[in-house]
Amino acid sequence: MNGLLVFGRSGQVATELARLAPEAWFLGRDEVDLSDASNCAAAILAAQPTAIINAAAHTAVDRAESEPELAHAVNAEAPFVMARAAARLGVPFLHISTDYVFDGSGERPWQESDPTGPLGVYGASKLAGERGVARAGGQWAVLRTSWVFSAHGANFVKTMMRLGAEREELRVVADQNGGPTPAADIASACLTMISAMREDASRGGVYHFAGAPDTSWAGFAREIMDQAGLSCRVDDIASSDYPTPARRPGNSRLDCSAIARDFGIARPDWRAGLAKVVTELRT
Repeated sequence: MNGLLVFGRSGQVATELARLAPEAWFLGRDEVDLSDASNCAAAILAAQPTAIINAAAHTAVDRAESEPELAHAVNAEAPFVMARAAARLGVPFLHISTDYVFDGSGERPWQESDPTGPLGVYGASKLAGERGVARAGGQWAVLRTSWVFSAHGANFVKTMMRLGAEREELRVVADQNGGPTPAADIASACLTMISAMREDASRGGVYHFAGAPDTSWAGFAREIMDQAGLSCRVDDIASSDYPTPARRPGNSRLDCSAIARDFGIARPDWRAGLAKVVTELRT
């Protein structure tokens, strides 16, 4: 992937991208201040890349409620400026987004064309970023994903393994459903998409990508305990029993048929991805 510029270095997806495409140029927050969009544009114009992936974001969902300006700057303004700079250079731009752009109602998996309706600041800032990318012109794609996990950074798997080793039982929300997604598979999907976009300037748009099968956070937690060999019991609770500053969508299921049709990318079995992550964390 010569000429690939990636925004992000230490995040979950960026770390996996670095494993798959070590020749790419990765820009961390110590090099580019994402809260100042002009820095993003300057970095792109200086690098003169042949393709760009934005794997950086303000992902602290609850903290975003108390720092909306920062969340908007990083998740909305920066991607717009990145996409506009990419358009000036005539190179494809791929931006990673989230299931949080939806309101989480119903039980049917969300399709790309469904009405959006974020419940909090994080989702609203990510939706604004999507719209900015589309508005910037040029060749672009948005990849919405959900429940990202890996052996890196802060995520649900690492938290459950830590708590599961310390406690006899855990109470986990069972009325939020979605597809856990290994960061390694997201990175692979990004590289497949950006490669296809480089070859065909007509390719792009909004796509969904999430692991299968869909489950609840409690179901996810039980699988983590099983694979990690932990005896901690997982008890189902309702979202109302675990209040958080930001509301979470009850239905985060994503319909991933479009990305399979257009790019040949199938939903990964997150249980297989989990096995790899558990092994990596243990070694």
